[in-house]
Amino acid sequence: MLIDGRSGSGKTELARALVDGWPGAQLVRLDDLYPGWDGLDEASASVASILGTHRWRAWDWAADAPGTWHELEASRPLVIEGVGAISSTSVGLVDVTVWVELDGETRKLRALLRDGEAYAPFWDRWAAQELAFMAREKPRALADIEVSGLDTETALAVVRRACAV
Repeated sequence: MLIDGRSGSGKTELARALVDGWPGAQLVRLDDLYPGWDGLDEASASVASILGTHRWRAWDWAADAPGTWHELEASRPLVIEGVGAISSTSVGLVDVTVWVELDGETRKLRALLRDGEAYAPFWDRWAAQELAFMAREKPRALADIEVSGLDTETALAVVRRACAV
């Protein structure tokens, strides 16, 4: 399963709640893969590889360099969440794709409350990458399911119902 949406929309909360209630499910967060503040496209491109190889390499933000490799179990369910998870390359490799939608004002407020001053100087830079990615890949249109990021419990119920999870 792929869960996508813009920064602050509620993707991570939804993915965590889903995985917590799905025995054996594994979670990969693209936040752990983006190679710096200009890395949305590179992390997005890695989704197909993760789905094929069941391994991924973290980005060490402190060292600003590639980090450790992580192995996944191919037999267990996998959820990949993050901006860029759903693309024309990745959409055909999974059974279900989910877009999390939320208005811009609420998203920004949530993201800056979550990450504070570490994110604030990069908000516009990241948002520009999101917009370019969305214009090119149209992840919202590729999604099987669209949910609101306002209420995680309702979104979770919609996804579980649609996927029998």
